[in-house]
Amino acid sequence: MKNNDFKIATYVINMDGAQERMAHMKAELDRLNIPFIRQAGVVGAELKQPHPDFSAWSYKYLHGRGWAPRELGCYLSHIECLKKFIASDADYALILEDDVTLSDDLEPLVTAALRYRSKWNMLRLSTVSHGKWWPVRRLSEKFNLAICLTREKGAGGYLVDRLAAAQMIKHLMPMRLAWDIAFDLEWFLGFKTLGMSPMPISQENDFETQIQQDLYLIKIKGQAKYLTVLPFRSVLEVSRLLYRSLRLLTLKLF
Repeated sequence: MKNNDFKIATYVINMDGAQERMAHMKAELDRLNIPFIRQAGVVGAELKQPHPDFSAWSYKYLHGRGWAPRELGCYLSHIECLKKFIASDADYALILEDDVTLSDDLEPLVTAALRYRSKWNMLRLSTVSHGKWWPVRRLSEKFNLAICLTREKGAGGYLVDRLAAAQMIKHLMPMRLAWDIAFDLEWFLGFKTLGMSPMPISQENDFETQIQQDLYLIKIKGQAKYLTVLPFRSVLEVSRLLYRSLRLLTLKLF
């Protein structure tokens, strides 16, 4: 991605054999004249349990699911992008999954957001949720930097600096939650997150999901799981609300 002041590396996660998705992403990035690095997705179906990068206990009792090879493959693919970024000389990394659509305004919006880089280490650029985003800095007539007080799912596109990448690599291994839940806990991970509102990267598409195909098979059956899952989720949501409300108030006042 072009920027006169910073080097931004763009990574696209794409499974071997998913040529249609790769062709879609190449067309999207070529349209915006953004060079990119293809990151081969980790094939979850080839992973065996027990796996050193998967905490079966945490995933069961905190997330209510069993062995999740497809989600682990997705998780490790994002981690590989972060590791490659840390090993590079880039200042920022734009990480994309291979089924997103990019706004024509993506590059100028990122440039505008970098003027406020002291306010964030990770910038969320996509979501599959519908939470309310509270604006804190104006980027253009239509777009704002914003904070959402509730959980946002989806990791189709996001921008990270070197601090955020290093903290995620340090604290998010082994896998205990799905990636889009784990990286949305920045107050535990030691960095700051903002998002754009509206999101300049869309995850609405006609591609068949590759991650959700076996989720019904790995869900723990029965109500007993909620004895651990519900208290854990409650702690996350209350702490998220308190932390982000304070950030919102601080950014609004100062």
